[in-house]
Amino acid sequence: MKIIIIGSKGFIGSHCVSYFSKQNNDVWESDIVVDSKNNNKYYSIDTISPDFSVIFKAQQFDVCVNCSGAANVPESFVNPLKDYHLNTVNVFRILNSLRQFNSKCKFINLSSAAVYGSPKKLPISEDMMMNPISPYGWHKQQAEIISKEFFLLYGIQTINLRIFSVYGVGLRKQIFWDIFQKVKNSDNIELFGTGNESRDFIYIEDLVRAIDHIIKFAEFNSEAINISSGIETTIKEAATLLCKNIRDNINIIFNQQIREGDPINWRSDINKLTSYGFVNNYSLEMGIKELAKWLKENI
Repeated sequence: MKIIIIGSKGFIGSHCVSYFSKQNNDVWESDIVVDSKNNNKYYSIDTISPDFSVIFKAQQFDVCVNCSGAANVPESFVNPLKDYHLNTVNVFRILNSLRQFNSKCKFINLSSAAVYGSPKKLPISEDMMMNPISPYGWHKQQAEIISKEFFLLYGIQTINLRIFSVYGVGLRKQIFWDIFQKVKNSDNIELFGTGNESRDFIYIEDLVRAIDHIIKFAEFNSEAINISSGIETTIKEAATLLCKNIRDNINIIFNQQIREGDPINWRSDINKLTSYGFVNNYSLEMGIKELAKWLKENI
């Protein structure tokens, strides 16, 4: 199978490159970063005026996995136009290039659970109404609509993966990274919220395996699929678990302040995903142990 990973130098993209290469696929890459290895299977994309057509004019692919875009909710409030271009306009550009030059290629759009906002009912199923509470969430929703547009009007096989709280080795942002930066300097750390907010975490290795199952078994009719563990964990539980894997006697203080755009509780219904034969290999305990080891050895 010939696969192009757009956003291949990012957290999810780099893990996709590693995983699918080990599965003996013909893996190509594309990103805005200059490739230092002089890789002849790499396309550098301009940040100001990205032209994805150069990829699909030159090669024909079976699958395109779009891992590009911004993934920073607070920043999306500060610079919504930048977020819109990265998460919405570029999806249109990629799909339009596929329409013109590689119409048989399956397109995987990495969407986000942010399209749900902060639902009052759990678990969250794919047919639940989308109600974004951040520019990031709105732009991900619009990207899903664009994916449906190209499926319905042009027959491009598309699918939207609503990823919940992915974490793992190599992620240099979000809650676990923030905690580690703070505990390097103090045994007393402060986090946003009450600690009772919850997330549905999925380890990066499970995420890329889920993508593999979707490539093999999903219909690609512009549907949306939740990607998570299906297990609800409070922020206090997750933070405490990481701290225990770093060192003893770390005291966590929650400041009772909810950040704009942050949902309160998340737990996903993953019946669609498991219908493809997917099973999580990593519990939160296993994943955080791997993450803590990497943080202590490399940061």
